[in-house]
Amino acid sequence: MNKVCVKHLAQKFMWEIVCGDAESLDRPITLPDTNRPGLELAGYFPDSQTKRLVILGEKEMGYIDEVMDEISQRRSFEFLTSENTPCIIVAHGYDCPKVLREIAQRKNFPIFKSPQKTTAVVVSVTNYLDECLAESVILHGELVRVHGVGVLITGKSGMGKSEIALELIKRGHQLVADDRVDCYAMHNMLIGKTAPLLEGFMELRGVGIINVGRMFGVGSYARRTEIELQIDLEPYDSNHDYDRVGIEEKEYAEILGVKIMRIRIPVSSGRPMSTIIESAVTNFLLLKEGLDSAKEFEERVLTQIAMNKEETE
Repeated sequence: MNKVCVKHLAQKFMWEIVCGDAESLDRPITLPDTNRPGLELAGYFPDSQTKRLVILGEKEMGYIDEVMDEISQRRSFEFLTSENTPCIIVAHGYDCPKVLREIAQRKNFPIFKSPQKTTAVVVSVTNYLDECLAESVILHGELVRVHGVGVLITGKSGMGKSEIALELIKRGHQLVADDRVDCYAMHNMLIGKTAPLLEGFMELRGVGIINVGRMFGVGSYARRTEIELQIDLEPYDSNHDYDRVGIEEKEYAEILGVKIMRIRIPVSSGRPMSTIIESAVTNFLLLKEGLDSAKEFEERVLTQIAMNKEETE
């Protein structure tokens, strides 16, 4: 989980600073939720809301102007500007209430002004904080988008993962991350991305760093993708009994509590790995549509066996 401060939000969404100096902008944000303080303005002060970012929208501003007197405003705003509250955003382009500004200046509390509608502010802030504060992990491998599916290619060092990813890019697919894959779980999905510094670059042994975007076009890489399939590369072992039909129970990997299908593919000299991975992804898409090629083949074989048995009888 990344550390997020108030200043990160202010820079991201380019809000106008109403109150607060540079020190106040270092307040940490620990929850991805926002608080529209209807209860607090009405005089009820639940402790569970204090760590949430506060947003004053059109309805709240109307209530403050038309219903609340100065005493009730001071009581509510003293609570809303507590040490635990990260900041307050006044949406819809409204001016900050005078009483709130006075209290915020005294406490050096950060208040921002946004021209966006309240719903837009809530959605954009929540989505951004969901991603930044999500549980995360760094994995070793290649992340590519093949036929629109996020595929995590893993395996021991020296298995040729980068070379396979490069071949897939040449065939029109997209690179997301090379060697280091930053993963985070959000809304029961596993999302993968690369570090901003590494975006669009690959490292190839014997060649060095290459700029994928300039070599293959801006459409050859993506910033992030949902990871739906893991392909684990392993050295070919002639003594191992590999699944040749695909009727065995599917294997799943669990990353950050999210389960994704995992396929183990043996690597040997001369095998067209990019074509095999494309085929594996296409078969995965068919499985999502309820079309299982292995079961279809099994049913065909069983039908033929039954027909042969009837003929012999």
